[in-house]
Amino acid sequence: MGRGRAKAKQTKVARELKYTNHQIDYERLREELGADSSRDETGTTEPSRDSATSSG
Repeated sequence: MGRGRAKAKQTKVARELKYTNHQIDYERLREELGADSSRDETGTTEPSRDSATSSG
């Protein structure tokens, strides 16, 4: 017992998230993702899983 209010609130929040028109700043998102892509361009120092298994 007592779960009625909690479930109602979860349902309300879920509905708001689903149906609310969210304004996404794509330029900011691109900048944030662009910072990670510079790391990929330099290459990784960790060996890949394929090279680790094929050496043995």
